[in-house]
Amino acid sequence: MSSRVSRLTGVFVGSHAVAQGAVTAKELRSLGYRRLVQGVYADPALPLDHRLRCRGVALLLPPGAAIGGHSAAAWHGAPFAGPNDPVTVVRPASVEWKGPRQVRVHRGPLGPMDVERVDGVPITTAARTAWDVAALEPLGTAVAALDAMVRSGAVTERQLTEMVDAGGNRWGVSRVRRAVPLVDPRAESAPESKVRVAAVLAGLAPVPQLLVIEGGVFLGRVDLGWPEVRLAVEYEGAHHFDAEQIVRDDERYAAMIAAGWRVIRLSSTDLRDLDGVVRRIHAALTT
Repeated sequence: MSSRVSRLTGVFVGSHAVAQGAVTAKELRSLGYRRLVQGVYADPALPLDHRLRCRGVALLLPPGAAIGGHSAAAWHGAPFAGPNDPVTVVRPASVEWKGPRQVRVHRGPLGPMDVERVDGVPITTAARTAWDVAALEPLGTAVAALDAMVRSGAVTERQLTEMVDAGGNRWGVSRVRRAVPLVDPRAESAPESKVRVAAVLAGLAPVPQLLVIEGGVFLGRVDLGWPEVRLAVEYEGAHHFDAEQIVRDDERYAAMIAAGWRVIRLSSTDLRDLDGVVRRIHAALTT
């Protein structure tokens, strides 16, 4: 039994492994293999993230289809889709495939030049991924991914602009035209991008990654800032709750407050109500 189990590393289709005698159906259920989507399993030692789930879905893809949209963005500098988020697949109209649960299939034109293969996984190219993300995702999610893709060098702002200019009547063009002007690669996280987009749409345009300097002294860098009124907004992700980081943050905020700055500190809970965040920012800007 151990020799069979030792061969089942990586990601595999369960029925294929059983047919090849590498594992029994009972062992597949009892030995702790992680089910990625229906019929596809992974070595439980592999870290579970969205790319791993995409690798599982890729084993089921028919010829001509590819991992795309927000899922493909994980390979192009924007690894923001979570491990339990649906995997986005793009297929041409000539390919009929619905996919298992946890897969979101989008039908649209998809040629060979739109797809590349990375580590055996067919994914849409960076340019095609950027279009699909902008066309398919909610605005804040789309801009966050595009910010990261530009920051990573997967695409450039010029390429995005040219893509919009050449969009014509291409599907999703109105959503792409709305997203691209909001892109700012200075953003360093998806939550920061989403807050910035919400603020910009409300007419409260901030400066991303603002350097706070008072009297020639550098006090820190903040996610979003309005220097004319000394207001800063900081999103505090998980790393901000490390003991040493807490001390550094408190010291930085204390220095800023002493210099006359106000700081709005946001957490993941706040992002569930971006309208509420905008109201807090607006109130701070008008008082």
